[in-house]
Amino acid sequence: MLETSARLLRLLSMLQLRRDWSGADLAERLDVDVRTVRRDIDKLRSLGYPVRSASGTSGGYRLGAGAALPPLLLDDEEAVAVAVGLRGAAVGTVAGIGETSVRALLKLEQVLPSRLRRRVNALQSATVSMPGAGPTVDPQTLTVIAAACRDHERLRFAYRSRDETASTRVVEPHRLVHTPRRWYLVAWDTGREDWRTFRVDRIESMPSSGPRFTPRPAPAEDVAGYVSESVASAPYRHQARILLHTSAERAAAGMSPTAARIEAIDQHTCLLHTGSDSLDEIALYVGLTGFDFEILDPPELLDHIRALTDRLARATRPRR
Repeated sequence: MLETSARLLRLLSMLQLRRDWSGADLAERLDVDVRTVRRDIDKLRSLGYPVRSASGTSGGYRLGAGAALPPLLLDDEEAVAVAVGLRGAAVGTVAGIGETSVRALLKLEQVLPSRLRRRVNALQSATVSMPGAGPTVDPQTLTVIAAACRDHERLRFAYRSRDETASTRVVEPHRLVHTPRRWYLVAWDTGREDWRTFRVDRIESMPSSGPRFTPRPAPAEDVAGYVSESVASAPYRHQARILLHTSAERAAAGMSPTAARIEAIDQHTCLLHTGSDSLDEIALYVGLTGFDFEILDPPELLDHIRALTDRLARATRPRR
């Protein structure tokens, strides 16, 4: 009886791990015959688990969605990862999810073995969270967008750009990209007939889904890099290209991917691409990186830094 129960738990864990399993694969993993697998599947169904099956050459078993959430089987590292993720979500950028995350974390901690509870509590006691001051996004907006990306459905929404211009957009959504402070939607804008990057917190109405579309080739293989480049430079009045005397790895470690894009040259130098409506902002940004640098573009930034350097030098001269 204990052996059968252990096998059922292992079978359930396998069904949760992968979308589709053939009976032969399950039998091999469990070291039983296919008939035993069928009996165990029937037992899981009798316990309320919605295990779907299909016949034929492409047939097999799949754990479907049921009326109630079935218990999840997590190994030690997965349980700790979920607990840590829930703690991070409590102070994250998704509006209203903090309290829900705390409730879910309390339920998880109630069933954690003592050895895992000690690990999670140790991390909690040694960590102080700094709440972000930036805008948050509606979790329902994220789920609507994510579903449209998955199902290839057009989206329509009201949007306010960085210069406060309001517009209505109809897009073919491709991917959501998340940074520590922002959520971005990469989508084909049907009105502009081009790829666009939208800040989700600037979407002012709940997106409504429309007809399905055939997905286009992505704007870049590295979608996160595409967002970094478009957000860091494209909308701004001044576009800067600056040579940094340090490796790309060291430069990237101290910079937000939405403020700058780093391009490696060799082990000792890299290019910084950034933009702003203010030359003062670019000058201060690059000056505070802590690396030696050379201004390549634009020429007016070099003149601006010379004037700023003279001003700072005058401020440090002793009074007579």
